[in-house]
Amino acid sequence: MKKIIIFIVLFLTSVNSTSQIKGVVKDSITGKSIPFVSIWVENENNGTTSEEDGTFSINVSEKSKNLIFSALGYDKKTIKIANASEVYLKQIPYELEEIIILKRKETRQIEIGKTDNEILEAFDNGPRIDTKFFPYLPEYKKTKFIKQVTISTDSKINNATIKIHFYNVDSNGFPAEELLGKDFIVSVNKGVNKTAFNITKFNLKMPEKGIFVGFEKLIIESNKMEKIIKNINSNTTQTQKNYYPFVLYNYVERAYLYTFSGGKWNRQTKGNELDSSNKIKIYEPAINLILTN
Repeated sequence: MKKIIIFIVLFLTSVNSTSQIKGVVKDSITGKSIPFVSIWVENENNGTTSEEDGTFSINVSEKSKNLIFSALGYDKKTIKIANASEVYLKQIPYELEEIIILKRKETRQIEIGKTDNEILEAFDNGPRIDTKFFPYLPEYKKTKFIKQVTISTDSKINNATIKIHFYNVDSNGFPAEELLGKDFIVSVNKGVNKTAFNITKFNLKMPEKGIFVGFEKLIIESNKMEKIIKNINSNTTQTQKNYYPFVLYNYVERAYLYTFSGGKWNRQTKGNELDSSNKIKIYEPAINLILTN
């Protein structure tokens, strides 16, 4: 049986010097609201997500800073916080490619991404995208299609939603363009679960440079749970906010760790990545893939 150790990073609200900024994100052509837009304070680990109606709110320390808005299918936009009450994003023009439906046999499949580490830990990862890298191996040639993605979560509410990303790899080894044309939003049940999602409809193949699979917590009202916490010493109360689900992580040894926050990709390394002795211990999302032929 896997051992689950829960570490919780709490969101606490109290009286401080921050200001709450409210706004709405819309399509620049249609004027329709855009749901689940990722919003970050530039160069900070502070962010939120637009609701289904495009509205958002975020606490900021300085109104002179910038907000970065990012949504699949739209140009990324950076705007001054003071001007963010109504934000319009421009759709990215693209040419429709010929869709070739390849006949799949699905007579064999393999699961990749397993780890020998039996300890899983849950974190409230906050407003960022955490990724797991799946390198390409020659034996995948016989099972080149990605059939299924599984993710381990811990949630105290039913139907908690998260966004799953699939990224190509650029020449520097960083996550590059997304492989899907639209957001992949999934729901998980209450409790500690390993949930599988069939992605056959996306016709994804395992790229020969490997693939990054990441998840993004949606900082939206339907994922929020609040609890009043009383400080016995000061006789004051605070509101504890948690956004579910928590994703479980394995503690593993890797050459690097990629996360997206503050509107940019960040890589944590130690020394020469080609030297296995310089690998670092990281918490990696418990995500696996099923490949098939």
